[in-house]
Amino acid sequence: MAELVKRETVEVMVSFYGFALQEEDDTQVPVPFPGARDESRQRPFLSVFDKRLDFESAGHTHEATLVFELWTAEPPLDDTECWEAEGEAGIHSTSGALTVETMSGAGGGRVELGVADSSWSVRAYRWGRAEVARRAPVEVPEGVEHYLVRLWPACV
Repeated sequence: MAELVKRETVEVMVSFYGFALQEEDDTQVPVPFPGARDESRQRPFLSVFDKRLDFESAGHTHEATLVFELWTAEPPLDDTECWEAEGEAGIHSTSGALTVETMSGAGGGRVELGVADSSWSVRAYRWGRAEVARRAPVEVPEGVEHYLVRLWPACV
């Protein structure tokens, strides 16, 4: 049975419609954020790169809430919110930590995975996109868009 190990909340200053979770040791990331980022208007919610996950937003510049959860095994699906998007991926961390990366360089978030040279399964959710899209042209919304990222050890 899956058990929640850690839950952390980080405020992310989204810029240029997105942000990333990336291996903390960026010398290990073949294409660090924002390299190779999809610049089209139809970007997917979650894009997977080697040691990096990109998240798409509806607002050019705003503050979003990002919740990290670390689990011992695959957690149950989250049906507590009306999530607008959901995605699954995997990420490998050589350092045992991931950082939040933004175009402005002001991401500031970090999640300690606790195990170096490890692979993780990821399930991500997003809520608040429509409201950010509505409000972003006239203000800098804070805390309107929410992301939940659940990580658990990947089966090898």
